[in-house]
Amino acid sequence: MKRCDRSPVWAELQAHYAASGRGFDIRAAFAADAGRFGALSFEAPEVFADLSKNRVDVPTLALLLKLASDCDLGARRDGLLRGDPVNTTEGRAVLHTALRAPAGSAAPCNAEVQASLDAMLAFAESVRRGERGDITDVVHIGIGGSDLGPAMVVQALQAFGRRDLRLHFVSNVDGHDLAPVLAGLDAKRTLFVIASKTFTTQETLANAQAAKAWFLAAGGTDIARHFVATSSNTAAAAAFGIDTAFGFWDWVGGRYSLWSVIGLPIAIAVGADNFRALLAGAHAMDQHFATAPLASNLPVLLGLLDIWYRNFHGFTSRSVAPYHQGLRRLPAYLQQLEMESNGKGVDLDGNALSLGTSPVVWGEAGTNGQHAYFQMLHQGTDVIPVEFIAVKRSNHGVSGELAEKLADQHRKLLANCLAQSQALMQGKTAAEALTEKAPTASATLDREVLARHRSFPGNRPSTTLVLDALTPRSLGALIALYEHRVFVTGALWGINSFDQWGVELGKALCNQLLPRLDSGDTAGLDGSTAGLLTRLVAA
Repeated sequence: MKRCDRSPVWAELQAHYAASGRGFDIRAAFAADAGRFGALSFEAPEVFADLSKNRVDVPTLALLLKLASDCDLGARRDGLLRGDPVNTTEGRAVLHTALRAPAGSAAPCNAEVQASLDAMLAFAESVRRGERGDITDVVHIGIGGSDLGPAMVVQALQAFGRRDLRLHFVSNVDGHDLAPVLAGLDAKRTLFVIASKTFTTQETLANAQAAKAWFLAAGGTDIARHFVATSSNTAAAAAFGIDTAFGFWDWVGGRYSLWSVIGLPIAIAVGADNFRALLAGAHAMDQHFATAPLASNLPVLLGLLDIWYRNFHGFTSRSVAPYHQGLRRLPAYLQQLEMESNGKGVDLDGNALSLGTSPVVWGEAGTNGQHAYFQMLHQGTDVIPVEFIAVKRSNHGVSGELAEKLADQHRKLLANCLAQSQALMQGKTAAEALTEKAPTASATLDREVLARHRSFPGNRPSTTLVLDALTPRSLGALIALYEHRVFVTGALWGINSFDQWGVELGKALCNQLLPRLDSGDTAGLDGSTAGLLTRLVAA
């Protein structure tokens, strides 16, 4: 596949950016085109997307789509979906889409996937039915993709869970993560899920060993009954004392693993039917990505918008603001999905890239973010595109007067979401600020100076994604949308989005430094590391 910056269309886009893209004004675009919203809004399974508040127009999208075609994006997508070894540095296929394909489909490894899924869901249902004892608490121990995905989904689908079954997630090797989770738990009513493909992950095993010690000290006696593993290293799990382990394949990448047996805590929390609905929503988005024309293919369009902003406008960051408390962990999940996938500096041939790759992805649930970092979004010196996620209908699971109050709060939530994207686009001129009263302003400050403080530049871009409701199916579709979007940008940059060599160096150095924290030996270390180690081990 051709790298995007080596396509002749790249030069066309550079000329287009210089002529009209750099000075593009979203407000003027709306004033000139009454049909802008309709032309730049798109539907995909479970997700509606409004791209009209972005610094793009139909000609810009046409050039970006021309770039995608010239770089054979469709062929690269097809190779991913049929199981080509697109993870070239590890010689592996990338088949997370096969994990959510229905039984009997032509997806690769379908029979094996369905057998694994059926076994995992049967176990989850046995826990929910009380067949492993009166389990009231499930403690999931993992890190990275083995933690972020399941933790995010369980929070998001809390309305579909059982109140008598509590899920806890521990990932940090810092004991301050594990200790408060264990405090107050009853060992005889607690199930531990240890998630590690190789059963060698340092942080996960440290927490697992500590949990095992707590379990035995608290009166627990049956490790095999109260500990289960999602790991392919059944021998290591057995040595730990676990006799129930659900394995998976090397083509299941960590940040794409929630669809596999790594999703066991999700299945325990919401049940087999809801887990299958999560898979069905993702599969529907897979089908959209596979079959929709590029011009109406939502993952493709979002990926092209990312290219436009990162490589032409030079925006280095994107904020994600989900206006639903259930999605509060989505920004953290997307940080790994995007930055671990596309935070690369060389292309598939190992050549250094001369263009920017992954932006910094960050955010917070609305309305909390409005009272934290939105000040910078509106008036700061950097332009940061924002991605709003709105959910049309709430699902609080209450009735009576409280339901009425919460329904009113949901209207306020949606109004805030709409207002923030509107404010980012519209801004406020100093002349407009002069006409307003500012009760908290200093009475001695010059009015013109105050107006400059209270003006907003506007023309700050945003995308709004809308779900009708937050359900297992819609959440599955939303997550798959982001997965495919990340693939699109990585494919156009010509990088491998499915390895993560950048994680390895720190792990190796940690293993070298760990014994030095006991011995105090600083021989051969750089001055800073030696000084810090000495400081940390000093009595």
